[in-house]
Amino acid sequence: MSPRIQLLASAVALMMAMGIGRFALTPQLPQLIAEGQFDLTAAGLVAAANYLGYFIGAVDGMFARKPAQVRLRLQGGLWLCVLLTLASWAADGFWSHLLLRFGTGVASAWVLVMITSLSQQVANAHHQPRLGALVFAGPGLGIAVTGLLALVAHGLGLGSAALWLIYAVAALMMLSAVRPWLPQAQAQTVHPATAQPGRVGNAGIARLGLVYALYGVGYILPATFLSQMANQQFHGQWMADLFWPAFGLAAALGVLLVSVRRAGRPSAWLTATLWLQGLGVLACLMGGGLGLGLGVVLCGAPFLACMQLVMQRSRELAPHATQRNAGLLTACFALGQLSGPLLAAVSNHYTGSLQLALLLAASGLAVAGVLVLTAAHANPSCLAAPSTTAQSV
Repeated sequence: MSPRIQLLASAVALMMAMGIGRFALTPQLPQLIAEGQFDLTAAGLVAAANYLGYFIGAVDGMFARKPAQVRLRLQGGLWLCVLLTLASWAADGFWSHLLLRFGTGVASAWVLVMITSLSQQVANAHHQPRLGALVFAGPGLGIAVTGLLALVAHGLGLGSAALWLIYAVAALMMLSAVRPWLPQAQAQTVHPATAQPGRVGNAGIARLGLVYALYGVGYILPATFLSQMANQQFHGQWMADLFWPAFGLAAALGVLLVSVRRAGRPSAWLTATLWLQGLGVLACLMGGGLGLGLGVVLCGAPFLACMQLVMQRSRELAPHATQRNAGLLTACFALGQLSGPLLAAVSNHYTGSLQLALLLAASGLAVAGVLVLTAAHANPSCLAAPSTTAQSV
């Protein structure tokens, strides 16, 4: 099977599982709140349930070693994303949405961990590092699709139930189109690492996990509540629905930019993506169309590029443990994301706004960038110049 077809199928799988299965809640929040299904504080708890499921799915994915285990989680995760999105059509109220978002969190994490590992193995084996990097544009394109579908649905006066049904049909179409072309797990690709990383590699992965957790806290607030903030700013007018698809498009373009960069200085690129997102979070505090527009660009463009750079760095540190580390880092990321909506719920409950949570999120991104720079200063030969393996993003 052509590696290009497998990588394209992988990108579409992430487009569906992440863009629809994972992030469809964001453009739905204004409508769900307007329908009285829950308030903004409860919305933070529903989002937190999604990220708790994401954490559990990522941890479980670390231990999928046999081909049958990988296939079960990949196929099960893809079908669950479709079925749980369809079930959301009948959901009404806080608890039903909380349980369904928890399930889609588990399913989307399974897909992300398995696709990340399998697609990058295909890219490495066929010397297609740039095409392998572009797989990470899939979630951004999926976010753009969900946002555009929400724009059309709201323009037609459709409610949240109808939009869930539209999302489920779109997800089923994507899955049906790519399922035969997805990379297959082979026995040699999922065995435990034959060469364990040394102390430097373990320490580097631990630090990278902390960076990724702080990144999860920082980006998730605008990623979860951007549509709601835009809806409040524009009083439910159609312009509010433009911000979420613009966020997804910016994320996909950010992946493209990072994938065509010159080799070298990965720590500088990673630091830049973290600090740009921090500035984007602060821009959201400005309010108004300008502040939200800057938030879309500064948070959106580095969003998936940061994920791409972190996964690249993990392969530099431990090239023989890609799936284990993909699961470990995704779990750290999910813990950070879980903290974000909880911060939002507390901030909204006690202050009546998201300002305190946004300030803490921006601070976390600033600290994450400092951690990357200090690691580069402590071990410049390891961080400043990527190896051949590192170029297989």
